[in-house]
Amino acid sequence: MNRRDILKAALLASVGWSYASVSYAQITNVNDAINKAGRQRMLSQRMAKAYLQIGMNVNLESSKKILDTSLSLFDRQLIELKNFSTSADIKAAVLNIDKTWIAYKDLLLGKAPNVADAKQILRFSDVLLEMTDHVTQQLEKYANSKTGSLVNISGRQRMLSQRMAKMYQAIHWEVAGADTASALEAARKEFNYNMRSLEANPNNTKAIQTELTFAQQQWLFFDHAIRQAPDLRMRQQYATTVATTSERILQQMDIVTSQYEKLS
Repeated sequence: MNRRDILKAALLASVGWSYASVSYAQITNVNDAINKAGRQRMLSQRMAKAYLQIGMNVNLESSKKILDTSLSLFDRQLIELKNFSTSADIKAAVLNIDKTWIAYKDLLLGKAPNVADAKQILRFSDVLLEMTDHVTQQLEKYANSKTGSLVNISGRQRMLSQRMAKMYQAIHWEVAGADTASALEAARKEFNYNMRSLEANPNNTKAIQTELTFAQQQWLFFDHAIRQAPDLRMRQQYATTVATTSERILQQMDIVTSQYEKLS
């Protein structure tokens, strides 16, 4: 069995971030579409993070499974977004993702992670992020509702957790661009701002507020790790902390996003 066959078999696997909260049904409404487009945005970063972690031998088996299940989920959701009935502009934007996604996927699956390919992976992850974010923003405008905005913001927190982890691992593997440290700090500030905004939302249910509290607790551990100065003696420990806590934040924010999706 080759790796592409293994990907298919891994579709429903539960590794790190639990897929229990992920719906595999066809998209039925615009809030569901925003959620899944936002999840594509997150997956663009999560796959790169996992690739880097494999290259650095950080949580190796878990990182391999995270990469495989993320690839399968991105494929599945891209089909669902293509099939969702929406505006012509949004449909065109979704279709435009295909070429970049195919090239990115081929790089991720082509050979064992290495420094030269890692730099290309980082570039492709940024391009795919921009494209999927564009679709998500278009869908939010299409929904034109407060609920749609909350789904987008909480879904963006999922992406930021993975983007920060990706950038941190890239810095420690010494494959990051010159502006990565400043981009990581900007993402930190955005995450904090968004979290305060979500926590202050007057329409939060008790369940949503509880999940946000859990996410904030995980954020404290994650934030501590990414703010440490590079230290060869502690590199593997901090990289492992970032790997595990980014998954826990993702899980919590995925729950919150699904709860916002259900608000009327």
